[in-house]
Amino acid sequence: MTDSAQPLLSMRVSVRYQKGSCVIRDARLEIQQGEILGLVGQSGSGKSTLALAILGLLDTKRAEITGSIEFCGTDSLRLREREMRMIRGRTLGLVLQSPLTSLNPALKIRTQMREAWRAHANGNSSDCETAVREAVRNVSLPDTDEFLKRCPSQLSVGQAQRVLIAMAVMHRPALLVADEATSALDIITQSEILALFARLNQGSQMSILYISHDLPSVASICHRIAILHKGEIVECATTEKIFTDPQHPYTQQLIASLPDTPKLTSRSMSAKAAGP
Repeated sequence: MTDSAQPLLSMRVSVRYQKGSCVIRDARLEIQQGEILGLVGQSGSGKSTLALAILGLLDTKRAEITGSIEFCGTDSLRLREREMRMIRGRTLGLVLQSPLTSLNPALKIRTQMREAWRAHANGNSSDCETAVREAVRNVSLPDTDEFLKRCPSQLSVGQAQRVLIAMAVMHRPALLVADEATSALDIITQSEILALFARLNQGSQMSILYISHDLPSVASICHRIAILHKGEIVECATTEKIFTDPQHPYTQQLIASLPDTPKLTSRSMSAKAAGP
């Protein structure tokens, strides 16, 4: 993680759905260039709503969002959808939790990868094919014709998740939002995907917002952790501090619920605080 005077992402938002209570209340987050920030909270706490707000994917007919989301120096809440589409997928990537339902079942992997590349790049078929093969190699998948001709139903869940990640990082986004990206995976595949996230972060200084309810996985790769409880960020600190000296009662309850304290990695132990 590198320190920066200007955060890559700085947000302060509230979200209210029509005829309902406030789902997100004055949530404040900052993500630095090259940082992996964990966002932790139980189901229904508002994690996915916060992710959709960052990506500009909230249904504005059903949800009212107020505040600001400064990304790369621009308040994305002030952008039109056409402008957001230029950012989403290029400088802002997304990986969802259900890979086999996120991929188009009727299209081959090569076709879907090509569409992801052409959405934000210009070039001929040769350029596109080179980019596709490089992308799958970067996530430790075979770049063979045999593999690229497969449909999603012919992939394992772990392979499908790697394809989604390859598509999300094809254009080397500044920020990757991983929303429960390992929750549907077995423990071995989960470990492999977490190692992949860490490698992407270290290799290209890609910032990652890692959203999960799984504290051990968060402890393994995140520099800092933000705790979301009932729509509010109640605590944000280094991973080491969250696990060794939690301040908020809800955070203390989360840590106490673990059968064992997760082993903190060197990245967690060496992370510097960068308050929300």
